[in-house]
Amino acid sequence: MNNHSTPTIYLGTGGYSDTDLLGTLYPEGTKKTDFLREYAKQYGAVEINSTFYAPIGQKAFTGMINKAYEQADSELKFAVKLHQDFTHARKGTAEHVQSFLNALTPLIEANALAPLLLQFPHGFDRTREHRLYLANLVSWFGDYPLAIEFRHNAWHTPQVVDSFKEQGLIWCSVDYPKVSGLPPSRLIFTERTGYLRMHGNNLNWWDAMSAADRHDYRYSELEMQNWAQAIANQRQHFDVLYIFFQNTVNAHAYYNIAMLRDALGRFGFEVL
Repeated sequence: MNNHSTPTIYLGTGGYSDTDLLGTLYPEGTKKTDFLREYAKQYGAVEINSTFYAPIGQKAFTGMINKAYEQADSELKFAVKLHQDFTHARKGTAEHVQSFLNALTPLIEANALAPLLLQFPHGFDRTREHRLYLANLVSWFGDYPLAIEFRHNAWHTPQVVDSFKEQGLIWCSVDYPKVSGLPPSRLIFTERTGYLRMHGNNLNWWDAMSAADRHDYRYSELEMQNWAQAIANQRQHFDVLYIFFQNTVNAHAYYNIAMLRDALGRFGFEVL
């Protein structure tokens, strides 16, 4: 139980490069190269998603630190999504992990690293082969904080949650649309650091033509109030919680973060 201070909640978005945020989060006319600087003035954390598609090196992370820390004078935290080779192609090796961790050096040295995110696809079910792969993958990361998202229902069991607690892994809680084939939306803490991804409730999830289409959903004030209540109900289970909205399309995330920030503030949380 946290006896020291009020839990801290970091709010942010999945990625920061969506031009749909121009005119809201970013002033009209802001250059894409200045997005991160402006972002860091508003939010306490960001989930870097571009690393899922292509590896980036130390130079790129050094540039991010410069924009967020030097130019914006912030203390932005960076969650980093692992490359799809680790989760979708499942070709990750210990050498790949070491290379990835080396690239993170600028974030580590700046004390800017939030959890690393492993997002496994719906096809990653709980077979013996997949359990062994996951065990190996986790072992290669040592003491680095790992948040793991499972989209296949077979992983969503008390046994798996208990194993996360034993191994010091962070269960990635997710708010998914209420459609068949996706796990239920639940807030679960297996460590004193929590991780929550907000995908929205677009019921056309499976038929959407793109990630932007899947996330074309704006939460209502009531939905945000309900999430704030759910978080407050579990405040004794965490010290830090990262919440990342994936619905940046049409600037939905900008409005929803403002709603949730206000709702959480009423419960006395420190919200960054």
